[in-house]
Amino acid sequence: MSAVRAVRPFSIHVADDVLDDLRTRLSRTRWPEAECVPDWTQGIPLGYTRELAAYWADGYDWRSREAALNRFDQFVVEIHGVDIHFIHQRSPHQEAFPLVITHGWPGSIVEFHNVIEPLTNPTAHGGRAEDAFHVVCPALPGYGFSGKPTNAGWGVGKIAQAWETLMLRLGYQRYGAQGGDWGAAITTQMGRNRGHCAAIHLNMPIAYPPAGGITDPTEEEQLALAALTTYQRWETGYSEQQSTRPQTVGYGLADSPVGQMAWIVEKFAAWMDCDGHPENVLSRDELLDNVMMYWATNSGSSSARLYWESFKTLDATTRVELPTGIAAFPKEVLPAPRSWCEPIYNITHWTTMPRGGHFAALEQPRLFVDDIRAFFESVR
Repeated sequence: MSAVRAVRPFSIHVADDVLDDLRTRLSRTRWPEAECVPDWTQGIPLGYTRELAAYWADGYDWRSREAALNRFDQFVVEIHGVDIHFIHQRSPHQEAFPLVITHGWPGSIVEFHNVIEPLTNPTAHGGRAEDAFHVVCPALPGYGFSGKPTNAGWGVGKIAQAWETLMLRLGYQRYGAQGGDWGAAITTQMGRNRGHCAAIHLNMPIAYPPAGGITDPTEEEQLALAALTTYQRWETGYSEQQSTRPQTVGYGLADSPVGQMAWIVEKFAAWMDCDGHPENVLSRDELLDNVMMYWATNSGSSSARLYWESFKTLDATTRVELPTGIAAFPKEVLPAPRSWCEPIYNITHWTTMPRGGHFAALEQPRLFVDDIRAFFESVR
């Protein structure tokens, strides 16, 4: 195998000087004045931001978190000139089904740390041997420890093609794909491309209201329309910036760890099923593990470019004919009723979840795993 095509072992290791610089920058933060409201409606509150930053500086143990992430088998491979970092955890069960799981923004591969082991070794986690998967979790180009594209063109379509290449290089001639957020868009495109992908599972299907409007919406559609209105009014500032001027926002994200942390954690609070506070669902360590994927790799602007690359070309109309499973979590920031999804996807499995939001694998790992097992049982 040529050096370009070679799959190389990888372990996460953040240099000591990066950690020292982080603590120095945290200690020198210039803080803004407090918000004028008693909640999160103007953004992440100053008081909580200071608490979380103080914990990051003095309580958070990156080395132990790094070691925990390194329990998974990791590799790097060059595809289309960009190094792709990925977890590749093979199951001890030889008949396991290959599955590529893709994150989005502001997530990372750490979203899946609670689901990889139940998926790969189900007999140790309440499942059956026939439920097993070989799991591949790539970091998106420009995210985490993947390389940063130096040329334009790395949008959803190219990433979908790259994931097909990745799975074939790993020897998987037939596999499934799963995703949420940008991962859902990429997984949807993989379903359109067909290739060697046999079926897809989504926790954020890419579907919108009918172009002609809805004359008599169902209760489910009314709730989805209300959520869409709220999102468009209050939740799109980040995407407007990242889809138009990702380089500009990157300077602040590269220079200020508190700025990077606030940019990410505010979205976790807004998009999770957490009753208004992220620590109702995730620990501070879990929140900061994800932030570290951006800060330690200086990927604020490179991750934002995916919006600039993809918003202009995102396909939301071409139908996916592959079998599609959908897990509908109630606090998903952009819920899509089944009636909106049916024209886009060949839905063979639909689960309305009792709880959970945008970061399903982190928030509700058991529900996430159980639904993946149930769907792929029919397509293995």
